[in-house]
Order: sequence, then C-alpha cells, then structure tokens
Amino acid sequence: MPAPPADPSSAERLDRLTPEERSRNMARIRSHNTKPEKIVRQLVTALGLRYRLQRRDLPGKPDLVFGPRRTVIFVHGCFWHQHAHCPAGRIPTGNRPFWESKLARNTQRDTAAKLALQRLGWRVLTVWECETKTPGKLQKRLARLLPPLAPE
Repeated sequence: MPAPPADPSSAERLDRLTPEERSRNMARIRSHNTKPEKIVRQLVTALGLRYRLQRRDLPGKPDLVFGPRRTVIFVHGCFWHQHAHCPAGRIPTGNRPFWESKLARNTQRDTAAKLALQRLGWRVLTVWECETKTPGKLQKRLARLLPPLAPE
C-alpha cells in the first residue's frame, strides 16, 4: 500500500513551530536588560565603577558607557552577533538564506558602530554572552581592561 502523500507545507518547513508561533517567540526576545547584560553590570558595579546605559548619542547605542574613561562595552548574544568559534553562533538550517542575511546585517552594523566609536576616540570592548557563564574569569578581564581612574 503506498504511503499517503506528504503535506508539502510541513515537508518544506523544518521548524517545529507554525510561523505565528515562531513570530510570537521572536517578538519576546529582549534587546535590553538581558541576563548577560545584568551579569556584566553586576561585575562592573562590584569593581566600583560607574557607567551609563545605552547612550543614544553614541554610534551603536553601547550597552555600558564609561564616560571619563572614553570606553564602551557592548554585550553581544553569541547567536545574534555571530560569535566565531562558539556553538551558539551557528546559523539555523531552516530558512538559511533569511538567517544568513539577517545575521550578516547585524555583524556589519556592529563593525560600523565599533569603527565610528573608535574614530571618535572611544575604546570599544565586547563581552560575549558565553563569557558571562564564567563570571569570575570575566570580572578579572574587566578589572584588567577598566582600571581605576587616577585621582586628579
């Protein structure tokens, strides 16, 4: 007995969720106040450093801005900003052309913001989401990169 014809819409769609369910999930992904951002803020605060959040007057709206140090920190999600050599930075196999295009635009925007900030005299640091999984190691890195200001 022959197998029933496969539903082409489900055969073509590798995603387990319907487009509506996927859209709802994607809409719930935050761009600010993410768990990795909160971890970085806690670590920086523990170092006794003060910062401002998402200054809109700076290219790329950096996550943390240390004005007197002319230093900014971007906290990047490994998937959304395509962290090289990180398992979370892989491109999904379903709807691959869409994801390649979208994620390439994100990395191009990141590069443009970094270059613009550097041209303005800012030092740009990037903290990846996977780095926040080992807070002790990350705090040592931040302490090394953000030394206390010399008294005036």
